[in-house]
Amino acid sequence: MRTNDEIERLQAAVRALGDVDVSAWSEDTLKEQIGELSAALVTLDALLTRVAEGVRGRGLRIEEPVSA
Repeated sequence: MRTNDEIERLQAAVRALGDVDVSAWSEDTLKEQIGELSAALVTLDALLTRVAEGVRGRGLRIEEPVSA
């Protein structure tokens, strides 16, 4: 089912982002990558906002999972 594929892709993106640790980057590396990093973060923000608005537009809430 297409929806399952999309959820799996979202979960893969979450795992990939979880692996990013800019605190481990050298100052020079961060300075070299800041343009691409900024562009990626702005794009992610816009895409996450679009998905969230689509959910909210259907009258549903986005809630943080409760910790076990």
